[in-house]
Amino acid sequence: MPSSNVRAVGYEDHVLEVEFLSGGLYRYSGVPADLHTRLMQASSKGRFLHQFVIDRYPTHRVR
Repeated sequence: MPSSNVRAVGYEDHVLEVEFLSGGLYRYSGVPADLHTRLMQASSKGRFLHQFVIDRYPTHRVR
């Protein structure tokens, strides 16, 4: 999953976990499975996250 902004993505029980290269780790609640699938298929993970996830789903910063 090469990305210039995202290190890793996890998904379980409608919770999307994203680790950014900057070191931040965030959990987004209530994310539909199809959105996770689309994220994984996106050519730009960072752009997709900003367009469809960030500021649209409840967020918890883990670190």
